[in-house]
Amino acid sequence: MTAIYNHLYDYLGGYMFVALALCVFTGFPVGLVLGGLALLFALGGIGLGVMHTSELYLFVERLWQTAANNQILVAVPCFIFMGIMLEQSQVASNLLRVLQVLLRRVPGGLALAVTLLGTILAATTGIIGASVVMLTMMALPAMIAQKYDVRLGTGTVAASATLGILLPPSVMLVMMADLMAISVGDLFLAAILPGLMLAFLYCVYIVSIAAFRPEKAPPVERADDEIGVANLIGMVVKGFLPIVFLISLVLGSIFAGWATPTEASGIGAFGAILLAWFNGKLTRASLDKVCMQTALTSAMIFLIFAGATAFSYVFRALYGEDLILDFIAWMGLTHWSLLLLLMVVIFLLGFFFDWLEITLIVLPVFAPVIASFAPDFAPALGIDHLPAADQRSLVLLWFAILVSVNLQTSFLTPPFGFALFFLKGAAPRSVKIGDIYRGIMPFVGIQLFGVLLLALFPAIVFFLL
Repeated sequence: MTAIYNHLYDYLGGYMFVALALCVFTGFPVGLVLGGLALLFALGGIGLGVMHTSELYLFVERLWQTAANNQILVAVPCFIFMGIMLEQSQVASNLLRVLQVLLRRVPGGLALAVTLLGTILAATTGIIGASVVMLTMMALPAMIAQKYDVRLGTGTVAASATLGILLPPSVMLVMMADLMAISVGDLFLAAILPGLMLAFLYCVYIVSIAAFRPEKAPPVERADDEIGVANLIGMVVKGFLPIVFLISLVLGSIFAGWATPTEASGIGAFGAILLAWFNGKLTRASLDKVCMQTALTSAMIFLIFAGATAFSYVFRALYGEDLILDFIAWMGLTHWSLLLLLMVVIFLLGFFFDWLEITLIVLPVFAPVIASFAPDFAPALGIDHLPAADQRSLVLLWFAILVSVNLQTSFLTPPFGFALFFLKGAAPRSVKIGDIYRGIMPFVGIQLFGVLLLALFPAIVFFLL
């Protein structure tokens, strides 16, 4: 009995992680699974003498400090509201028409317009479901009508729509900054070039396909009402400038230091309301619908946040973090091999789980481990001349961007790639799920190549800081 007691005492944190890996497949809400396991293993830890009963009261204290009393997280529902309101106000449809006209002479112009639209919309919303459905309904039928290859069309729509999870002001980046105790503004700045790099790589791939396989991306004929400088200027003024102004206002106020991310999110939400009014789409019914969707999405996010907070606390209290460090030492992993292992694990988790679940489970556990290797990463990142505290912050910032780009693949990888389900639900019936799976494969490869570039050339992440 003593041997069993000692074994449970030493490895209870490890069993907690194994239990999580099994229970997430039960179909119960992830927030409830995380919270339930935290309570169950906390009681087990109390029984073994690892924890004290009074520590259960710390659940409420940690939730208050990390979520309820955290003003940064107020930005999450505001950015969600902004994205849903813009989706309801048909801003995107006007913008796609403008981009399509401007790029009509470029090979693969329609696909490029979709990619650029996804990039611009990424700076207005982190709600991937809304972006995928919106792009699919607007662009995919037009691409099919223009004899575009179905696989190229579905891949372009899915990959472009998921850029919203990476480019600021991203809800995911706000959550990551809070979990890793790093600056939201710095993380926003660090994410800009990697996000634009991915969009550029998408465009290179599309132009290459259009140039060497023109039957897959034939040129688009101009409509009669799109000919003429006056019409073009009118389209740009109505469909392009307002959304660009809103993006510049939100991000510019953050980067210039005029507003905090929380204040800027409020500006973005109010600006989205004004754009909806400008387009004649602001009604009581639409406002009620946007508020309801915002409330439901925010509630889902914060339920998982509460469960993950309790889980990470109990995991550390049961010496789970020490167990991971001992495991790394036993395997003889270097800092680079550890990073590679984590990137592979996150990529594989993306086949089964959403970014929110992966972020709230992985980051609280592994971010401190990566931070402990900051002196080892510092020479390769060119920050070894900085104080230890600055090295730790920059390594965490770089790691957060690597994880962010990696997590974008979680929307595109079967069997549970949510973007693929949203796309299939909104696509014409002629589009088969097999075409969608084959269409996203090149873009997943591009994203993994992007992770490799950011790992080898960290200056891309730090350039704007």
